[in-house]
Amino acid sequence: MRIGELSDRTGTPRRLLRYYEEQGLIVTDRTPNGYRDYDESNVDRVMQIRGLLDAGLPTRIIKQILPCLDKPRIIHFADATPEMLATLTHERDRITDRISCLIRNRDAIGDYLEAVSTNRRPETAPTGS
Repeated sequence: MRIGELSDRTGTPRRLLRYYEEQGLIVTDRTPNGYRDYDESNVDRVMQIRGLLDAGLPTRIIKQILPCLDKPRIIHFADATPEMLATLTHERDRITDRISCLIRNRDAIGDYLEAVSTNRRPETAPTGS
């Protein structure tokens, strides 16, 4: 598929798709006239990348863990250095903290909405004399 279709299907701007390619996050073939030709698997890959970016991971970390997402968990990852594991542990903990904060905010909004809706008095129509 061409870059425009991948952009439409993933909701990702074309410039970001080109950036993902520059960073080695996605791979594309080139047609004889130089156009990018994306494989169907790139749709899922771009969605994974977007999710990891939304979670706050930088592209340098995403590039390291993307291959792990395609392999069975049984495989031993020889390239998992202590530094990488420490970075991923830190990122995981940071994401967990963000999730906790989002849950607290969601619950506070829900409590507020419930309080407002139960304490709301029915509106009275103005009397016209």
